[in-house]
Amino acid sequence: MKKVLITGAAGFLGSHLCDRFINEGYHVLGMDNLITGDLKNIEHLFKLKNFEFYNHDVSKFVHVPGELDYILHFASPASPIDYLKIPIQTLKVGSLGTHNLLGLAKEKNARILIASTSEVYGDPLVHPQTEDYYGNVNTIGPRGVYDEAKRFQESITMAYHTYHKIETRIVRIFNTYGPRMRLNDGRVVPAFIGQALRGEDLTVFGDGSQTRSFCYVDDLIEGIYQLLFSDYVYPVNIGNPNEITIRDFAEEIIKLTGTDQKVIYKPLPVNDPLQRQPDITRAREILGWQPKIGRSEGMKNTLEYFKGLSKEELYRSEHKDFSSYS
Repeated sequence: MKKVLITGAAGFLGSHLCDRFINEGYHVLGMDNLITGDLKNIEHLFKLKNFEFYNHDVSKFVHVPGELDYILHFASPASPIDYLKIPIQTLKVGSLGTHNLLGLAKEKNARILIASTSEVYGDPLVHPQTEDYYGNVNTIGPRGVYDEAKRFQESITMAYHTYHKIETRIVRIFNTYGPRMRLNDGRVVPAFIGQALRGEDLTVFGDGSQTRSFCYVDDLIEGIYQLLFSDYVYPVNIGNPNEITIRDFAEEIIKLTGTDQKVIYKPLPVNDPLQRQPDITRAREILGWQPKIGRSEGMKNTLEYFKGLSKEELYRSEHKDFSSYS
């Protein structure tokens, strides 16, 4: 039985990856320090013989006994609310954490896939964004801790591939949504759905003309799986190129939830990207991958998940104490 280590295993994407590799017959080692992850996302796996969980911070030395075939590095805060509260930890998991896992891949002769992000493009001056675009990033802005952590992550991964001949893969993930997102993590899909379910007005930042392109989580996981087993070592965009303005998306959510809230407008955060749309030509040509699940179907599935939350979860604010992390 092949063995795979998945970091960030208790998070949104990490937990779905654990499910996929369990279903494919792998022995899965899940690792997470639970700074933003939640064990409820993977509690259904604890009874399985081919799943193990390690509560560990990958920014510290990572040891895994025995053989290891694959590593998927998905440990990182991923929403502005998180990485603005824990900027140093965000930088460390992208730098020290990636360094530790690349060292582990070298030791075990394992293939490693690292989760990068569309945020490496910053507030793009090229639209849609291709993998050849270098980006427009404010290194010292409030989002820089996340953007630059991911850009460094890509650089050190390619260095290990070139210098140590490690088998590496890099996925640049665009906006993804689906079950197991944290309701109050600040990202637009759970924010809008949560506001609608609580009977609150929907908050749009700026004039709402900024765009996003939303990919359903099942499509994303399929793209990541195919990339891992491809022979391509350079970054690949995985996302859904169907673009929509935030203003129109808010109206979609109001219609979907059957509520009658208004849309209210607040100032746009600093360096918030005005456009997000992946060019997925490379994924189509190299992986034969493209998204299959439309926003209408995906949002219905996501809404059902959030409607299943308890009233306490629906109204709970994000108030985790991050003071013990540095």
